[in-house]
Amino acid sequence: MQAGDMVEELQQRIMEVQSRIELAAQRSGRSSQDITLLAVSKTVDNTTVDQAYDLGIRDFGENRVQEFASKIHSVPQARWHFIGRLQSNKVKDVVGHAFLIHSVDRWSLAQELDKRGQYLEVSVPVLLQVNISGEESKTGLHAGEVESFLQSVGELKSLRVMGFMTIAALNSEPEESRPIFRELAALKNKVHSKNFTNVELNYLSMGMSQDYEIAIEEGANIVRIGSALFI
Repeated sequence: MQAGDMVEELQQRIMEVQSRIELAAQRSGRSSQDITLLAVSKTVDNTTVDQAYDLGIRDFGENRVQEFASKIHSVPQARWHFIGRLQSNKVKDVVGHAFLIHSVDRWSLAQELDKRGQYLEVSVPVLLQVNISGEESKTGLHAGEVESFLQSVGELKSLRVMGFMTIAALNSEPEESRPIFRELAALKNKVHSKNFTNVELNYLSMGMSQDYEIAIEEGANIVRIGSALFI
């Protein structure tokens, strides 16, 4: 396939996803402008990321620190999110560079992120990863641990919890993910009024290529789309 054809195909995929986002947003009584399309670029090269940016995508996500560092230097004008499990010894490569870190799943990581943020004198915006599905193969806080975690965040100086993230089970039917998304949205609504220090809860990052429309209907305002954009 020639380069021009590849760009045209990418543009068509982007338009298709954006159209589906718009319809799902309408069904949830919101505007598509309220939804961030986060392009998961882990399977593609820097050139493709650059093309996607030129076609209007502004937010990209990586789940490996090495790829994150490479692409953030290649396409620095984009908003880069870190969406993978973050090891404490890699914190220095992400803090100060990520628009949002989606995968805070343990207190020790929160402490390391805060420590690095204080060193750099920057705020560190993060999402708490919540394991709503209860799958042992997935990391994240259990729903019952979230409030005590948020209470403790007030002890930190640089960390800012901006919302929640979850990963639903990979189901054959997208509709099977709906209870997971609904439960996380309910949890966000429950704790939002408690005014924890350093906690804002502006974002719900949930839904991927197979179930993002369901996630939007249930309140997601960040959807992480990989294979529907980059085949």
